Amino acid sequence: MRNKPHFLKFALVFGLCLCVLTLFAVPGLAGKFKKEYKMTLNVGPQFYWGMGAQKFSDLVKEKTNGQINIKPYWGSALLKGAQLKSPQMVATGAIDLAYESTINSSPVMPEMNIFSLPFFINNFENLDKMENGETGKAIFAVMEKKGLVPLAWAENGFRQVSNNKRPIEKPEDLKGLKLRVVGSPIFIDTFRQLGADPVNMNWGDAVTGFQQGVVDGQENPVGVLLPVQIWQYHNYATFWNYLVDPVIIYWNKKQFDAFPKDIQEAIRAAAVESARFEKALCRAGLDGTKSIDILKNEFNYEMEHPEPVKLLESKGVEVTFLTEENRQAFMTATQPILEKWIPKVGKDLYEKAKADMAK
Repeated sequence: MRNKPHFLKFALVFGLCLCVLTLFAVPGLAGKFKKEYKMTLNVGPQFYWGMGAQKFSDLVKEKTNGQINIKPYWGSALLKGAQLKSPQMVATGAIDLAYESTINSSPVMPEMNIFSLPFFINNFENLDKMENGETGKAIFAVMEKKGLVPLAWAENGFRQVSNNKRPIEKPEDLKGLKLRVVGSPIFIDTFRQLGADPVNMNWGDAVTGFQQGVVDGQENPVGVLLPVQIWQYHNYATFWNYLVDPVIIYWNKKQFDAFPKDIQEAIRAAAVESARFEKALCRAGLDGTKSIDILKNEFNYEMEHPEPVKLLESKGVEVTFLTEENRQAFMTATQPILEKWIPKVGKDLYEKAKADMAK
């Protein structure tokens, strides 16, 4: 009985210590996080892709109660324009995360070229089936092995072609046209196969080329064509969906795996939500009212230009859509590119993609 006061005193002190530890548990954890997490992406904030990246940053801050703060570095500023190096830089931890195109990852992960096989996917339904099916799982598994954590599929969109010479309706219409294209080898191969003269150059040089008449055209998704006001340079645009440019949100694996589970879940939820928003921006006016309704009902967002085709036409651009017969002609003309690139992409992945699309 003589030890009871000492026991009570000890219990009181111990209880106070527990209270202090509990009160400071969250701030102590927050102190382990970096002040800023650097995110690389290829475009600026005015593009749909950039708007999606900003949405992701905002959502992560909100869902983690301000514990994780992401700063977007626009225009591959962290890579000094060398956007094709983003997967390596994120994998090594030099950059924390990326909101980047599969095109930019293809030099490191050739499997990404499954989306660049010409006239293979053709529409949003097929793309969604691939991303949500065995193809998407296989791509994400490849990324995991490279030291990356893929979080969600966003989008830059199906790439269309514009020029200042003539409408493009059939393969022979491309013959002799000098076109600014992405510097990926499969792009160069595709346009050479179609008889065009593909040129890899940055956008600033391309604009100068358009103005001086030394470059006839270019290829890009709608989410790029509108912000750059393509009608200033070209009178003809063909919506042919010849290949698609998905965007993947991914994080350095070692860093992400070290986050507490609740932080991981918050980041994943933010990625999925931002990707849905960003995809809807890219598809608005191109899939009926589906994406416009998503933006309005889920995000309370009104598109400035909900009908991109009508906008282009109002600016004097003649817009062409391929007939099924002409699409088949392009598929036949580019069949040698598939035969060359399927082994590089992986026959197994190619078969997964075909099976996904057939479902």
